[in-house]
Amino acid sequence: MQRFEGRVAVVTGAASGMGAAVARRCAAEGMTVVGADIDEEGLAGLGIDDVVHCDVSKADDMNRLRDEVVGRYGAVHLVYLNAGVVIAGPVDELSLEAWEWTLGVDLWGVIHGVRAFLPILRQQDEAHLFATASTCGLQAAPGIAPYNVAKFGVVALMETVAHELGPHSNVGVSVLTPGAVNTRIAYSDRSMPDDVKAVHQSSPVEDRFLAHSRALLAEHGMAPDRVADLVFQAARERRFWIVTHEPWIDIVENRVAGMRANGELRAGFGG
Repeated sequence: MQRFEGRVAVVTGAASGMGAAVARRCAAEGMTVVGADIDEEGLAGLGIDDVVHCDVSKADDMNRLRDEVVGRYGAVHLVYLNAGVVIAGPVDELSLEAWEWTLGVDLWGVIHGVRAFLPILRQQDEAHLFATASTCGLQAAPGIAPYNVAKFGVVALMETVAHELGPHSNVGVSVLTPGAVNTRIAYSDRSMPDDVKAVHQSSPVEDRFLAHSRALLAEHGMAPDRVADLVFQAARERRFWIVTHEPWIDIVENRVAGMRANGELRAGFGG
């Protein structure tokens, strides 16, 4: 995708973090931007063309978002599926509600988005589809099983879409696998539904994860604006993989080395 000015962009999870940064970058590139989120206060402060309240875990909400955007602007050229949450705890102690909430937002949100918008993107002369996965979609981390499962699923879905479209499609496809980025993902409890809150039991695993993650992201996380730069670079160069932190390529190679050696599970650098 080479031309952005005058085109239409849709960004989910747009109220903060990477979603807000990409939405603002789309606007700076001269695009008409529609931001979608459940955080109406965050959306109101974006200063973009249009905002829509949307729970991405619900197919009806995503279809309504598509219909409103096409009805108002006639087309969609760039879609960035970014909404995400995380919940922590031992895998055998997490509630079914916790699993359903996380998979609903992180995986079903992307599935709904692809199903809703890909047919529209295919009608354009050029277009691009992005989804946010995570380094946890490349190698699972302990304590956040639902998040890992969702992000591996996003990588698999986007790979499938890219293969099905092929290299000569008018639609570019990218999956973003961010490492530490300075967002509020570790504060997902602020948007936790009441049914999850009612049954969720905090644990030492969750306490350690939240304390570590909040400090890491705030003190060492990449700026979301830098991620937006990488997103637009991927669109212009038709890159599938967007890896924000190159050392993660070494981690993936080490994972494969374990497969080649004796089938062992390796974690981290040389682990």
